[in-house]
Amino acid sequence: MRGAGLPVLAAPHSALSRCPAALALLRSPAALAAASSRIAPARDSSGPARQGHGSSKAASLHWTGERAVSVFLLGLLPAAYLCPGPAVDYSLAAALTLHGHWGLGQVITDYVHGETPIKVANAGLYALSAATFAGLCYFNHHDVGICKAVAMLWSL
Repeated sequence: MRGAGLPVLAAPHSALSRCPAALALLRSPAALAAASSRIAPARDSSGPARQGHGSSKAASLHWTGERAVSVFLLGLLPAAYLCPGPAVDYSLAAALTLHGHWGLGQVITDYVHGETPIKVANAGLYALSAATFAGLCYFNHHDVGICKAVAMLWSL
């Protein structure tokens, strides 16, 4: 059941191979083109870089950085409980802000489409991350700090 140089698209004993109309559609270039125009284009890793990302080496380093920040946060949580202080407070402010920024960046990458909405969403993300970091630093400097604030919440 091979057609004009096209590979067999169904296994010989599958349900699809027993349906001549389906096989005829799969072999028709016009039907394939019509079907492919209705589905979303697949992301091509060999295509041009998107949203300012560089090479796969840069993506790999970014992924490694995300994992390092996550492990750093896991270490900061017991440190915040055992020895609260300004160093741990500011480290938590930086690590939590960076962790949240990267996480929301992935949400934007996955769910925001179109050139202008992506730019607007990224600008909003940078503004939110800057405000978050500034607010946490202000809280650490002018109030009790993150560690003591969490301890006070736990003592309620």
